[in-house]
Amino acid sequence: MDTFAKKFIVRWSDCDANGHLRNTGYSEYAIEVRMAYLAEHGFGLAEMRQHGIGPVLLREEIDYQRECHMGEELTVTFTAIGLSPDGARFKVAHDLLKQNGKQAARLVVLGGWLDNKLRRLTPPPDALREAFEVAPRGGPFETLPPAGQR
Repeated sequence: MDTFAKKFIVRWSDCDANGHLRNTGYSEYAIEVRMAYLAEHGFGLAEMRQHGIGPVLLREEIDYQRECHMGEELTVTFTAIGLSPDGARFKVAHDLLKQNGKQAARLVVLGGWLDNKLRRLTPPPDALREAFEVAPRGGPFETLPPAGQR
C-alpha cells in the first residue's frame, strides 16, 4: 500500500476563538484516520471488543506549521513508523496537508494495545499485528520494545 489518507473539511465546531483549527481538532482528525485504517483492515471497534483489547496512546507530539481555517479541506495521512516485534506497541505519523499540498501539521503518536481486563499492554491478535506490518511506511522505521519492557 502506497498511502492511506482521508479528507476533511474544517468545520466551525473544529475552530477556536481565533478562527483557527483548534489544537484538539488536529488530534481528532488523526484519530479518525487511524480508526478508519484499522476498520478497513478488519479491526473496527466491534472486533477490538471481541478480543478484549483497545488502542491506548502513550505519547502524542504535534508540530504545527500552517494555520487551518473553517471551510478548508485537509488531507490526513497515516504511515507506520515503528512497531514492536510482538505488535503490542506501534508508532504512527499523520501529515495534515492543505489543499495546495503544503503541510499544516505533523502528528506522531506512540501507542499500544491495552488488555481491557488486565489493564496493561498486550500483543494484539495476529491479524491486527499484520495490519500494521502491511501499513504504508514512513521513515525512518524503528523497532519498539515489546509488551512488558520500556
